[in-house]
Amino acid sequence: MKSIKLLFIIAISALCLASCTTIDLYEKDVAIPGHEWKSSFKPTFNFTIKDTTVPYQFFLVLRHNEKYNYTNIYVNLYIKAPGADSTTKIQRSLMLADNNGWLASGMDDIYEHRIPLGDPELLKAGTYSFTLEQIMREDPLKNVLNVGLRIEKKPQS
Repeated sequence: MKSIKLLFIIAISALCLASCTTIDLYEKDVAIPGHEWKSSFKPTFNFTIKDTTVPYQFFLVLRHNEKYNYTNIYVNLYIKAPGADSTTKIQRSLMLADNNGWLASGMDDIYEHRIPLGDPELLKAGTYSFTLEQIMREDPLKNVLNVGLRIEKKPQS
């Protein structure tokens, strides 16, 4: 019986080590009031980078229900880096669906997207501020439940 428990612990440990290709650094989601994302509602996320030796990958996290009317979303990303006097604005069109359906994980009628925002990059140490703005023609943008930001360390292989 002890050998079965030991084998189980070793198998779980090996699985955990083998699946660790990223290290979560930051993730925060903000609920969209009334599930209608107004262009004037611009959630801001602040996070601190300490380790400058590994690249970081940014993701937009978006949750919507099945009634969301579009296959994409247009957003502006405003980034203020440590020590910067101004913000950098990046406009993106992010695909949410294709001919086969939603490009997301789903449960019942809720879908969650985790969309990469560019390639992994090295960052300088300090506090970053990241603001999201939806710039779709529909304002408010209906059926959006949450929006957020996720940052992962990408170990170099």
